[in-house]
Amino acid sequence: MIPGSTVSSYFRHMRPLLKIFFIGMLISFLGSLPLATMNVAAIQISISEGITQAILFSLGSLTVEMVYVRISVVAISWIQRQKKLFRILEYVTLLIVLALAASSFYAALHPEQQKNVVLSSTLPKFLLGAAMCAVSPGQIPFWLGWSTVLFTKKILLPRNDNYNAYIAGIGIGTFIGNCLFIFGGMLIANSISRNQDIVSWVIGGIFLATAFLQVWQMSRRKKRHKKFIDTEELKEKMEKKFDKLIHKRD
Repeated sequence: MIPGSTVSSYFRHMRPLLKIFFIGMLISFLGSLPLATMNVAAIQISISEGITQAILFSLGSLTVEMVYVRISVVAISWIQRQKKLFRILEYVTLLIVLALAASSFYAALHPEQQKNVVLSSTLPKFLLGAAMCAVSPGQIPFWLGWSTVLFTKKILLPRNDNYNAYIAGIGIGTFIGNCLFIFGGMLIANSISRNQDIVSWVIGGIFLATAFLQVWQMSRRKKRHKKFIDTEELKEKMEKKFDKLIHKRD
């Protein structure tokens, strides 16, 4: 029989881990809801190649996201020094988004094509999702900001068990958010199955809007000589969001 003190000690240890797990899951889920390159790409893959391929794509992207989060919580100072790398990745991401937009518009103009040329490449969907996520640096400031706030409030502690619970929650939250887009996209596509060109036009428009937004952010940052990752500004912004999040839950 397990002593009562051992059981209570176990639950005392698990309670903060469960807390950081659910906080990571909630932040990740809410962060995956706005339309962005990865979830829109998952929608298009689910429509053209099926749910299984879209899920593999999402699993590849969230695996890389989890690796990035792990790096961000243990190597914050190193990340801040990689200005040139992040600048290059921004341009690579912009080119990918423009290529996705062009492929979607091509599919809309050629209904017999139906598939996005970029997303229907021979590369396995898991690897495609991982590669696209790896060259998208936008998620790094997002997680760097949230992690800094959680460290400051002593919710996330610099320990492996905390990191593992946090990252596991992030992975599950992102996956749930992506599934909403994958299955929702399939429902919409099925309801307008005779007008697949409309879907391609809409998705192409979203990709193009994403590209314009990225160009605007890059030019704005350049004019203001602003760093890609400004820790203090991120911390202040994320603290406000965290306080709102907690108040809503209360």
